[in-house]
Amino acid sequence: MPNGLLPAPNRQEQLRCMLRSLTLTRMAASFGDYALHAAKENLTHEAFLYELARQECEHRAQQRAARRLRQSGLPREKTFATLDLDHVGPTLRLAIERLRTGTFLDQAINVVAVGRPGAGKSHVAAALGHDLIAHEYPVLWLPTATLVQRLLAAKRDLRLPQELARLDRFACLILDDIGYVQHDRDEMEVFFTLLAERYERRSVVITTNLVFSEWNRIFKDPMTTMAAIDRVVHHSVILDFMLVDSYRAKEAQHQQTVSA
Repeated sequence: MPNGLLPAPNRQEQLRCMLRSLTLTRMAASFGDYALHAAKENLTHEAFLYELARQECEHRAQQRAARRLRQSGLPREKTFATLDLDHVGPTLRLAIERLRTGTFLDQAINVVAVGRPGAGKSHVAAALGHDLIAHEYPVLWLPTATLVQRLLAAKRDLRLPQELARLDRFACLILDDIGYVQHDRDEMEVFFTLLAERYERRSVVITTNLVFSEWNRIFKDPMTTMAAIDRVVHHSVILDFMLVDSYRAKEAQHQQTVSA
């Protein structure tokens, strides 16, 4: 056998095994077919290797995005593709568009979407989360009530620092519907602890139907309320949905008109 080379089938199988052992799974799966293509197109060795490496990198990026999406808890259907931003008006739409690149996370800037029920706050927050994942930021979406109960359980089990550290792995926490459920003082204390921990280090995106003057209904104590607002608002973008009509009401009215 010339130069001690194995027959082509054996050589291909060994190469496939070596690529898999290096966790280059996409290369292992595609190098054979692409080698035939490269031969037909008279591609250089460098061009052949470049394309295999590009496919591997693309495959890994897709896997990371899928993993981040699974971990995020985001509603799958609430993306910008399923959201008509025309109803929010040009000023608010521009502010939302500026957030979609995710650069605000690099500066630990918070986002607060405040407005009446049905205005689209939660959908915008979730859609923003999907875009952040596409930009390779780790995101976690939670109803605020669920998060508070998780933090309170961690405190009772003497593992609150560990839970806060786990949440710190996410560049962005999206906390939906602050203010819909009234919580007791212990629950709001652990929530304030979270906000204080992330202050100027990690971003939170909050949706709420309460203007800041009504946040005393959330935190009960006036001093805690002021401190919480200060930490949330100090570095923040406020998305004001207060003058945005309920799109759910519009859809219901449209359906009634069509069926009439």
